[in-house]
Amino acid sequence: MGEKYRSAGQRAFARAIAQNNDQIARALAERGPCHTLLDLGCDDGARTLVWAKAARARDLKGLEVVVDRASMAEERGIEVANGDLGEPLPYEDESIDAVVSNQVIEHLYDTDRFLAESRRVLRRGGVLVTSTENLASWHNLAALLVGWQPFSLTNVSTTRPIGNPLGMWANSAPLEESDLVSWQHRRVFAARGLVDLHRAHRYTDVRLFGAGYYPLPRHLARLDSAHAAFITVVGRRPERDG
Repeated sequence: MGEKYRSAGQRAFARAIAQNNDQIARALAERGPCHTLLDLGCDDGARTLVWAKAARARDLKGLEVVVDRASMAEERGIEVANGDLGEPLPYEDESIDAVVSNQVIEHLYDTDRFLAESRRVLRRGGVLVTSTENLASWHNLAALLVGWQPFSLTNVSTTRPIGNPLGMWANSAPLEESDLVSWQHRRVFAARGLVDLHRAHRYTDVRLFGAGYYPLPRHLARLDSAHAAFITVVGRRPERDG
């Protein structure tokens, strides 16, 4: 039964990820053409190219902590800095038109630094798109109700996924030591928390989108983002700082 559930879960997860990626691309497209796009946690750069096409960006930058993934992104023509998002971003003030991060903020110790640094490097009127798992999704809430670890917080140990026998990675082998830091989740936000975090850092025109709605059809995420599997928040650095 567990294996059957995990298989169905993986298919639903893939559909939700596709929906989420589409929403990120639309949010960037709505911002209008931009010159410079920065992908924080760009991985191998494949999605960065999707974001760049949507934003009609010509100058592509990325930051990635895993060296071999950063190299793959560079091979795709992206200017990549190998670094940790716990440190100041290696970019000048007001030098970026759009900053995007997908499934990254949940891995960070210092989310305030992340929002503040993103705002610092954004040009006035620039947009930040932050996407992550939703702690208040129905599948996470169901896990809590039966006394299990939420699905989004099973990867909090350096040994293996813990606390939820139905998690997709429950039977995974231990990760290599070099992958452990980037793999673990540190903080997982509910929708209101992620929106409030952006507002606390003085982003304006803050909007929320949802994707995936386990175990119900994913289109319902557009009606009830607060309980979607993934949440995306879009905020803008104002033209004038108040």
